[in-house]
Amino acid sequence: MGSKVVAIVGSYRKGGMTDAAVDAILQGAREKGAETETIYLTEQHLEFCTNCRKCVQASGAERGKCVIDDDLEPILSRIEAADVLVLSSPVNFYNVTAQFRKFLERLSGYFCWPWGQMSPKVRSKQRKRKAVLVASAGMPGFLIPWATGAGRALRIAAGLLGARPVAHLWIGLAAREPHPSLSRRTLARARRIGMSLA
Repeated sequence: MGSKVVAIVGSYRKGGMTDAAVDAILQGAREKGAETETIYLTEQHLEFCTNCRKCVQASGAERGKCVIDDDLEPILSRIEAADVLVLSSPVNFYNVTAQFRKFLERLSGYFCWPWGQMSPKVRSKQRKRKAVLVASAGMPGFLIPWATGAGRALRIAAGLLGARPVAHLWIGLAAREPHPSLSRRTLARARRIGMSLA
């Protein structure tokens, strides 16, 4: 049986460059026998973290549960059943979208930080999953990890979700036209990344 690949898409638009890149990665993975699933954050009911810190109080390796009743728990259950994650977001104002950031802030339960402790500690340092990081921006792609916080935000999310980045796809010059499309070269690279994940 192939791998289970779950993609988290932090884009506001379906069919845009970020979404197309994720689709191509998942297509490549399916060609090698992987089972794939896409979670669009815009379609999920996710509230903002209230910083109550209830999820970080108990010690131990098990993730702390959020007290907010929304779609977070089902999303995390699907992620925790995956072998590979694809974490993606366009770059808005030099970082991931607010939608992805909202999701990232809700991952606090992967920390242990009881009252009185000086700083948080990650509950588990195991990285049994693989992760692919995808971001698109108006600037040249090679600048994304250097000139924005998007690469770091995606890496932090991967680490908290128990995944180690094995590939990235930084897509640049996304603002040259109203409805840009990915080049054949980028689509081919995305498919190759996906094929390597299965």
